[in-house]
Amino acid sequence: MYLEYYGLREPPFSITPDPRFVFLSERHRDALAHLLYGIGQGGGGGFVQLTGEVGTGKTTLSRLLLEQLPDNARVALVLNPRLSPVELLETICEELHLDLDGRRGSLKQLVDLLNRYLLEAYAQGLRVVLIIDEAQNLSVDALEQVRLLTNLETDTQKLLQIILLGQPELRSMLAREDLRQLAQRITARFHLTPLSTAETDAYLRHRYKVAGGQRFPFTEAATRRIHTWSRGVPRLTNVIAERALLAGYAHDESMIGPKWVDAAATEVLATAAPRGRRWPMALAAGVAVLAIGTAAWLWPRTQAATTIDARRDAAPVPTTRRNGADLPAADLHSKTGSRMPVTRAQQLDATGLTLAIANMAGAPSQAWRPLLQAWSQPAIDVDAAAACPPQLGNGLRCLQGTGKLDTLVALGRPLMLKLQADGHTAWAALLGADAVRLRLHLGARIVDIDRIALDRVWRGEYAALWRAPAPVQPPFTGGQYGPGVDWIHARLQPAYTGPAVLDAAMADAIRAFQATRGIVADGVVGPQTLMALAARDPGPRLRTVLE
Repeated sequence: MYLEYYGLREPPFSITPDPRFVFLSERHRDALAHLLYGIGQGGGGGFVQLTGEVGTGKTTLSRLLLEQLPDNARVALVLNPRLSPVELLETICEELHLDLDGRRGSLKQLVDLLNRYLLEAYAQGLRVVLIIDEAQNLSVDALEQVRLLTNLETDTQKLLQIILLGQPELRSMLAREDLRQLAQRITARFHLTPLSTAETDAYLRHRYKVAGGQRFPFTEAATRRIHTWSRGVPRLTNVIAERALLAGYAHDESMIGPKWVDAAATEVLATAAPRGRRWPMALAAGVAVLAIGTAAWLWPRTQAATTIDARRDAAPVPTTRRNGADLPAADLHSKTGSRMPVTRAQQLDATGLTLAIANMAGAPSQAWRPLLQAWSQPAIDVDAAAACPPQLGNGLRCLQGTGKLDTLVALGRPLMLKLQADGHTAWAALLGADAVRLRLHLGARIVDIDRIALDRVWRGEYAALWRAPAPVQPPFTGGQYGPGVDWIHARLQPAYTGPAVLDAAMADAIRAFQATRGIVADGVVGPQTLMALAARDPGPRLRTVLE
């Protein structure tokens, strides 16, 4: 709705790492140069290290790096490093498309296989690069195995170039005495810092222009306040700017001033105003009353329920006035589909989360019940759903895999996360997320946790439900047409306007779509791509504002 109001083609402040929206500050350009130098003539094998705070753009830079690699480069990208040494080697070999038949579980056979591949690649003039994202999650044993991979060499050349991307904790890890051998092999280091005030302003203007905006809607004071709240972290900048745009839309504001930024940031970050400016109590209370009374986008009304409510609820949907017409307040939070009002959640720290996982481990399938209720399928057996078969009936599909949290949140759907702590395993339903917190249906409780707390118990494993008609069945082959391809074609609009035939042009459009959704951009229409294409169809939505 707000896109038309501001004259935009697409959301300008999405948190997905879309290369079209990349803004390279001086720090980002320096970091990218360090990475390219490390891969090229400057590395000579060994390690290149890039660190930065959460949300500063490390993953975006890695995508840019992949786009700028020379034609003779072969890349293994590890997104989920919470692996044992053997699992890590298997993942690297799978990324390089090596045949693991009969070699799984054997450290020696995996190293031998990788060594043969590297020697053959070297003989063909190829350069092999291993990129490990979120490297701070590597265990000491896995880090040592990674170090040993740099011993694969000829008399004159290291055969494998390794890039470690991670949060600042990675620097602390590599400063340990027992990891000094690895630290000594790092040939290039760079720490990515947040944007300055001027860079934040340029960053906002750049993304708004890429999205089709002609008249920048934020005042100078508003962009300064966005920087103050976000501290120059691009991800937080995106989240706050997005909420401020919604505020401007809900209140017919063509120009967004600092008061709406403050309101949006308070909602998203759930924290006190930053130092440097405090609203007088009376003014703050007045704005709160105005926001509650005229736009439900700030504090969506909750109902007495502990599970996801479908939009067929009998309770009336709160509305807000827009140019004389009533609009559902829920639509200010999500596109088509049901939202998820829940009771106020209990806050859990890392210790409480670990205990909750231990208490849930006895009945793993029951955790799926809220997800089935979200899709209005309470009759489906929870044990059958927990097995995650490709087809569940009534057009409902299930997909199980591994991924990054931001990629999954960007889908906007509730899904299941597999949690592990102290030898216990449990599934929890992800109900909502904002920049710093997550809302889970954990056992019989609705809980809010910090993203950092989840990072300690989640290895990227998830399961998700999605819906598509019967003709939408992979695999799809080149030149194919018909109802299944028509369904794909409709969901590539308006970016792709060619014929509904799976030809080279449509494959390029699919690759572009995959790249913007954090999916491997191979042009293959598999279950993950189909689920992402269906993300805007009717169905339950993640709550993007936690109150």
